Amino acid sequence: MPELLIDFITSLDGYASADGWPGFWGLEGPEYLAWLGDAPEGDYTVLMGATTYRVMSGFAADGEEGTDVLANLSKVVFSSTLTEPLTWPNSRLVSGDPIEAVREMKEKGSESLRTIGSLTLCRALLNVGLVDRFRVVVFPVITGATGHERIYDGYPDVALEMTDSRTFDGRIQLLEYVPKVLSGPPGAPTA
Repeated sequence: MPELLIDFITSLDGYASADGWPGFWGLEGPEYLAWLGDAPEGDYTVLMGATTYRVMSGFAADGEEGTDVLANLSKVVFSSTLTEPLTWPNSRLVSGDPIEAVREMKEKGSESLRTIGSLTLCRALLNVGLVDRFRVVVFPVITGATGHERIYDGYPDVALEMTDSRTFDGRIQLLEYVPKVLSGPPGAPTA
């Protein structure tokens, strides 16, 4: 069965973005960009919601470094507000239930899947047990004053078993885990 990878880029304090900061918080370095250029999971279909689509396709249209890799990837956008045709190459719109669509993609498809951003989508997919791998790239900034979109708000308790870690450019951390949604804190009585 194809896997589903949740893939986040975050500040140290867990924000997905911050007002006034450029993409990658302006700290993308040659090692990190080379890793992106090697297209990890380049054959995976990328899943995203409307907000992430608007932001990322805007970055791509503006020539933001590192986004050119995404142009050739197959992308599925879940939205009830966007309409066809989508302007970013290789993007397909799905207006139905994303949980059922992803479940079907995993059960009947042959390509593995990964997300970019899309906090609400990722939370929903994790809650129903569809996520096989969880990857976070942590940039060395704290955006307490300007950060928005706290990634883990509304998440269930999740145990994470580390499967990989790496440092890029002496400052950017990649962390990979297998997630397990918990019914509560470990050792807590169950209902």
